[in-house]
Amino acid sequence: MSPISVKRRGIMFVLSSPSGAGKTTVAQEVLKQEKNLNISVSCTTRKARPSERDGIDYYFISENQYKEKVNEGEFLEHAEVFGNYYGTPKFVVEKYLDAGQDVIFDIDWQGTQQLAENARDDLVSIFILPPSIEVLEKRLIGRNQDTDEVVNRRMSKASDEMSHWPEYDYVIINENLEETIFDVRSILNAERLKRLRLKGLVSFVNKLRSKQ
Repeated sequence: MSPISVKRRGIMFVLSSPSGAGKTTVAQEVLKQEKNLNISVSCTTRKARPSERDGIDYYFISENQYKEKVNEGEFLEHAEVFGNYYGTPKFVVEKYLDAGQDVIFDIDWQGTQQLAENARDDLVSIFILPPSIEVLEKRLIGRNQDTDEVVNRRMSKASDEMSHWPEYDYVIINENLEETIFDVRSILNAERLKRLRLKGLVSFVNKLRSKQ
């Protein structure tokens, strides 16, 4: 029996949300539970938090290094967020997609817009909303990662960030983490089966029909 010749191109799977709504936690849990899924590791000019590791959570680079990479066109998307710069290395993502591997992105609406412009057919986007503003603020404070000033800045920006929800393919209200993870995984697996992602399908079907 000859091997099936149908192959799948990978997906750029984007999760966005206002800070504190849960996208990073959801991304980490989905990554643990799904095969053939890789995290997109971004470059950033911000300082590493105590629990973060260079090359694992982010590539921590200088502002001059960042500008060089932008000028050389090395990023699929890049943006300034709260005074820091972020960018997604192009080469690594393309390597995964060509090999039929999916890549999950934890990025904001600005980065998602750029991905949509550059590679819309490869993109699946989900916007995660908090169940309420009160819950959002509680989660931000509970992270113990930011100063009160930064928390206030994130809260003041949340309304603008949430206004971009219509630009996304899917929207999930993150009231229950387990349910949100289940929904995100369901979307991922449905998108993997879409006809447009399957390479060699026409030839495969023609072979099936020729043997009748």
